[in-house]
This record gives sequence, C-alpha cells and structure tokens, in this order.
Amino acid sequence: MKWAYGPAMAFQEKLLRVLPPVEVASRSVKRYHVTADPAGIEPGVEKAAYAILPELLPEPDGTPGAAFVVLHRGGDDGAYLNAYSWAWDNALHFAGAAGGQPVLGCPDNDPTHFVRLEPKLIGCVWELPPILHERDAWVRHMLAPDRPDLAAYLADSLPDGTTGDRP
Repeated sequence: MKWAYGPAMAFQEKLLRVLPPVEVASRSVKRYHVTADPAGIEPGVEKAAYAILPELLPEPDGTPGAAFVVLHRGGDDGAYLNAYSWAWDNALHFAGAAGGQPVLGCPDNDPTHFVRLEPKLIGCVWELPPILHERDAWVRHMLAPDRPDLAAYLADSLPDGTTGDRP
C-alpha cells in the first residue's frame, strides 16, 4: 500500500521513557520521551525542545497548574514536542512545536531548531498512548475524589517500556 506521502512501512512500537516532572511557567509538567533509539533523545534536541516549552503553555485559568509533554524523536530529521495542559478543570489544551521537519513549517532539517506548529495535529500513533493514560489519571486523582490530589496525579505516569505497553 502507498500513501500520498510515501510507501507504507512495517509498524513497530517505539521506546517510551518517563522522566521526572519539571516546573515550567508555574506548571508541573510530566515528561514522556518517545524514540526508536535505545540511547534516548539526544541532549541537544531535548534542551532545544524544553527551551520552547514555556511558549506552548497557556496562561493559568484557575485549574491546578499541571501539564504533560511528549517529546518524540522521529526516524528522520524530525523532532516533535507536544504540550498538553489541563484547563477549565476538565479540558486539555494543546500546543506543539517541531524541529527538522520542513513539511510542518520548519525552516530547515535541524532537529534542534524548534518552531511552533501551525497545523493542529495533536499527535501520531506513538505519541497518543500518554494522552489516554493522562486522561484517566486526571479523573482518578483530580476529578473523582472529594479532594483533588495534584501530587498523586503527578506521580501517576505510564511506565518505561514501549509505546504499546499499557498496565
């Protein structure tokens, strides 16, 4: 089968790494890294991605300051940062950035040259598993209990493994 953008390839899950949350722009940000490389995402790509992260987070709206990101290093030159922030108590705000992917508006093939994404893509098949988990974790720790527990939410992440592993 051929797609408009090239030949179909055999699907393989990618590695999923979970890093400790960080504080960015008054938000606690849970971090997921996706890559096929067992060595992980290159430090320069990671540094460039987190440098643009404050631009991707919305202004606080009274919802507890929590977000999660998926940093994905593609198999080509591309690197993608998807930032999902909790808003309006139960909604998910999205903003993304990419580096090294001219088809998405990047000026060059440099994966450390991140720019905000204009296309409103929310993630690819390797980036979506954290969204399902984070939705359930938000309900479990923030919406269902009598008292929201932000610390429990921040501690509840997918395990390291592959993008197809689910508890």
